[in-house]
Order: sequence, then structure tokens, then C-alpha cells
Amino acid sequence: MTSPHQPGAAPPPGCPAHAATPYQQAPAQPDAQTPVKLYGPDFAADPHRFYAELRQYGALAPVEIAPEVTAMLVTDYRAALDLLHDDATWSKDSREWMTTVPADTPVMPMLMWRPNLFYADGPAHVRYRDVVVDSFKLVEPHELRARVHHAADTLIQRFGAHGEVDLIADYARLIPLLMFNNLFGMPDSYSDRLIEAIAGMLDGTSPEEAAAANEAYTNYIMELVGSKKAERGLDLTSWFMDHPNALNDEELIHNIILTMGAGNEPLANLIGNALSRMLSDDRYYNTLSGGALTAHDAINEVLWNDPPLTNYSAHFPVRDVFFHGTWVRKGQLVMVSYAAANSQFDTGAPGSGGGSHLAWAAGPHACPVKRHALLIATTAIERLTAWLSDIELAVDARELQWRNGAFHRALAALPARFTPITPDQAGATPWHNRDSSPTSSTRSEATSTERQPASAR
Repeated sequence: MTSPHQPGAAPPPGCPAHAATPYQQAPAQPDAQTPVKLYGPDFAADPHRFYAELRQYGALAPVEIAPEVTAMLVTDYRAALDLLHDDATWSKDSREWMTTVPADTPVMPMLMWRPNLFYADGPAHVRYRDVVVDSFKLVEPHELRARVHHAADTLIQRFGAHGEVDLIADYARLIPLLMFNNLFGMPDSYSDRLIEAIAGMLDGTSPEEAAAANEAYTNYIMELVGSKKAERGLDLTSWFMDHPNALNDEELIHNIILTMGAGNEPLANLIGNALSRMLSDDRYYNTLSGGALTAHDAINEVLWNDPPLTNYSAHFPVRDVFFHGTWVRKGQLVMVSYAAANSQFDTGAPGSGGGSHLAWAAGPHACPVKRHALLIATTAIERLTAWLSDIELAVDARELQWRNGAFHRALAALPARFTPITPDQAGATPWHNRDSSPTSSTRSEATSTERQPASAR
């Protein structure tokens, strides 16, 4: 039996990882037993270079996702689908694996077992998933769109008069939190508490700051649950509580935490990555004033090329298994690289050889609310670019920095500039009620000569 940290694969005979001719000009290959690090500035800057290297091991490759924490990463599209659809061989229960890694590893929050739909198998998973799916079905699309308009307008009011904004910190990261605070039934006055708690957990620079943020988040969740126990409403928390599958208090809390957490970071990254693509690609610039490519096109390209959650779908085989040419031991951590699988058949056009992208995963554990996520992301981008029709990057696209981490593809910041807007200007503005919208007539006023794109001024 191998040690808990030893990778379980080596490049096959004849693989370029063993030797490369001078004509191949292949990058230097790692030792067969040395996992490739999926963290650090080099990986953040150019992950696809790492995926190309990992493919030379075959369908699975040994990786390190944090110091002293290794995994096998599936980079092959077909192998990824086989794993994601086979819940007889692969379990989501991480409890055995947790005993083999340092308890304080920074990736533990993403992988530790909890009684929710991410980490459950079989009937328990179906029971949890039904609660989430059935509850979200009660959120009408037109009402969800109106909620996004309200959240977007609330944020644009904060920076609209400034003429500049960090679209990550001041928009993309906040939209999901405003939405979830609202959808789970808390008044707008609680939004800042949720925002500060999540930001502290993401950006805390010390264990003390992270612990304080986690405590603030826990207190928010407990108040949320307490308020709905006292009085139900037309919200996800109440629907979770009243579902016939009858979650107990622990299950209720953990499935709320999961839904907020799993919805927040990937959705924020999807909005941010799509805005980055739109503002740095000439095909999209004209879109802001009626071009051919849309926010939906940008989101689709992101889901193929820069999925907001790049490597995840943690699974553990229930027995030793020979999988696509590699022996994987029982209980070993195996993850799927959506980004690597998506780009395996890259010929310049999304979907040109690999079928559907895997950004939502697949099989029984595929994202249960992807239509809601797409509606939120698309509406948030359309609302922003409608009010700020001349918005553009404030730096060269090559200067944008990506956040470190094995799981996500996320920009650290997205600085942009635009002609300031104020509440007293003619026509509709974000300061009106949530149903106001930048109609074609008011946009034509706002995009007259004094509102030309900055590049033309």
C-alpha cells in the first residue's frame, strides 16, 4: 500500500514525459513521482500550460493542490464523463481521506465532509438534492431577473458617479451575495454583514482574521435560520425548512451554507471572467452599443476556456480501481479538471470536438441550479453594460492578475472606467426604482457626444 501522499500514476512507456527529441521542443517534464503543483503565481498566470504538461501522463496525472496534499487529476474529457456518471465506483464521502492529510491544510474547507448534497452518496444525496432543486423551482425567472436588476442598481449607485470601478471587488463579487441574502429571506440591511463575512474568509491575512470571519458568517446563518423558524416567508430558507424531505437542523444549516458558498464564488468568477473577456476583446466592445456578440456569448466562452471553478468534483474510489490506464487506490482523492477536459479538443471554437463543456460538471452531482446561475450572470452583465455603455478597461488586459489557487479561475481585480452618471441626469438612472431600465431613448441621450467612449475622447 502506498503512503497517503504518494501519487498513483506514472507516464506510460513511450510518453514524451520520459524523453523528448530536440525537434519536439517540449517543456521540461517532472519526475514521474513528483506531483505538479496546481498553486502559485506560475499556475495562476497560465494554467493551460500546466494542463498540457499533465496530459502527457495520460488521462490522470499526479498533482499537489496544497503543501503535503496530493491528488490525481483527470484531464481527459471521456475519462471525466466516465467518473462523473459512475456513482457505484466513486464516492463523494471524504471522511476517510481527511485522516490522511494535515488538519489545518488550506484546502480542507473545500474538501471536508459535511451533511449536504456535495458530500453525500446514494439516497442521502437524492434527498438533499431534491430539497435544493424543488426550492429553486419556486423562484420565478421574471422575479429572479427583477431581483438581479435591484442588486445591480444598488451597486451601480455606489460607484456610478466616480467614473471608475474595480468590477471584481465592487460588482462581480457582491452581486451573488446581495442575491443570496435576498433569496434566502433576509432584508437588505443584512447584506453588508454577509459581504464582510465572506470577504474575510476569502481575503483574511491571518488565522485570527479567518476565524473571526467564519464566526461572523456562522452568526449570520444562525440568525437567518432563527428568523425563519419564528416566521416563514416566500424564500429559500422557508422552502428548505418545509420540504417534505424534512431536513434536521444540522442538515438545514449545512445545505444553506453549501448553497451560498457554492453559488457565490463560482458565480462571482463567472461574471468577472465574462466582463474581462467583453472589455478586452474588440469583438465584444461594439456589443455594448449593439454589436453581434452578447453577454451570453462571453459567458459561453468563459465556461469553455476559463471556467470559474477549474478543478473540483472531488471523488474517492470505494475500492482499488484501474481507471483509464492508472491504478487508483481506495479512498484516494481524485478530482476532475473541467478546464483541461474542455480544452483537450481545442481547435479555436468552443465545442468543436468535445461535446458539451464540463463547467457545470455532469452526472448525478452536476450543478442543480445552472439555469438560475446563468440568468443571474447574464442579467448582471447586461444591466451593467446598459447603464455604463462606454465602460472600458482602465489597464492593458495583459496586466490583469489572476488569484492563486488550485480550484478556481478568478481575477484579483478588474479596473474599469466610464463616463460618470448621477441621479439628477436626464432620463432613467439606477437611482430610480428597481423596475427602471435604460431604454433605448434614454440610452441615446446618455450616449451623445459628451458620453463617447474614453478611447474616442
